[in-house]
Amino acid sequence: MPMSDSYMKRLSKILPQTVKTFGTPFHIYDEKGIKETCCKLNTAFENIGGFKEFFAVKALPNPSIMKILRKEGFGFDCSSTPEIELSRQVGGLKEDIMFTSNNTSAPQFKAAIKNGGCILNLDDISLISKLADTPELICFRYNPGPRRKGNKIIGNPVESKYGVSHDQIVDAYSQSIKLGVKRFGIHTMLASNELNFEYMVETTRMLLDITKLVCEKLNITFEFINIGGGLGIPYTPDTPPFDLNAMARETIILFNKFKKQNGWAPKLYMESGRFITGPHGVLVTSVINHKNIYRKYIGVDASMSALMRPGMYDAYHHIHVHEKENDTQLEKADVVGALCENIDKFAVQRELPDTVEGDILVIHDTGAHGHAMGFNYNGHLRPKELLLKEDSSVEMIRRAESIDDYFSTLNFEPKTLTFT
Repeated sequence: MPMSDSYMKRLSKILPQTVKTFGTPFHIYDEKGIKETCCKLNTAFENIGGFKEFFAVKALPNPSIMKILRKEGFGFDCSSTPEIELSRQVGGLKEDIMFTSNNTSAPQFKAAIKNGGCILNLDDISLISKLADTPELICFRYNPGPRRKGNKIIGNPVESKYGVSHDQIVDAYSQSIKLGVKRFGIHTMLASNELNFEYMVETTRMLLDITKLVCEKLNITFEFINIGGGLGIPYTPDTPPFDLNAMARETIILFNKFKKQNGWAPKLYMESGRFITGPHGVLVTSVINHKNIYRKYIGVDASMSALMRPGMYDAYHHIHVHEKENDTQLEKADVVGALCENIDKFAVQRELPDTVEGDILVIHDTGAHGHAMGFNYNGHLRPKELLLKEDSSVEMIRRAESIDDYFSTLNFEPKTLTFT
């Protein structure tokens, strides 16, 4: 089931008053569920000598959520200067932050190395020469090319813009050694929303094999391997969940075998985002219109600017109508927003109970890549974010955008370049 029964029951009790107090639309996240998932992840891999999750900030860049994750021992995976700064603001220091960027500029590297720096995960061998200072620790993103198949979302590694090729990987570390780098890690990211745990185990096996190859050629050891994110969640009610315990069991076997053969083993790093927060967030929106032409349309007060995944990716997000969860009389309808785009739909020909204006719709699994992927096309403003805390109180952790926000970048000192 996309949204846990526990979260649904706790949210249902306080939803009417929450809607009355804060107004719709809003994303609301479940502190209890997030903490439980953090605990499951840490416990599953605790028998590996050094496990750390670096939460993918892109999934849910809200400091209130990130502070929760920080207390659970997580670091942060960042791909931009603002994400690095946000991670530092919530207590991320030095090697609590991994900077995995692509097509990186000199100012981005400068921002990454200030204030104690972070782990630099370089995306290309050419970036070595662009570093202003030689870091103590360096990591490279490995792209296996035709040696592996990416999953449906990531695609074919050969066509991917990410990473250092197999033929370049030894040279990348060789050049780093010549610069004076003393500590090393390796990273890859081959899957997104992957529900087959065996794929993730094979990714671990691949990186352990590559570390052994590089170590034998260059006489170095690796502090860690980072298998990326990609652990999936079941968006549809009939999809089985990711088998985390099976993945952990097989991964631990690989690490024990590696250590027995080589006398040492690296730490295991991971950078899941969706798996940590995705199921623990929902978008709450109110029915404001109905339209019956060739199809029936349920118009709500949220739009694609609050959740773009269904429109952009044709992604399924489960929906229930508050206080009508047990209705058996269902009819097909499209659930739509007000954006001037025909893809502004949260559901297409979905079987739902009959609705009236004022009904509350709960759109599941928006805790990752929901609000974070919002935008302002058509002048639409992104909604507020709320947190359902463990004591059942509700806290606003981001206000809704205002018209003043929309016009703020038009307030600037005039600057003109003239030619004679």
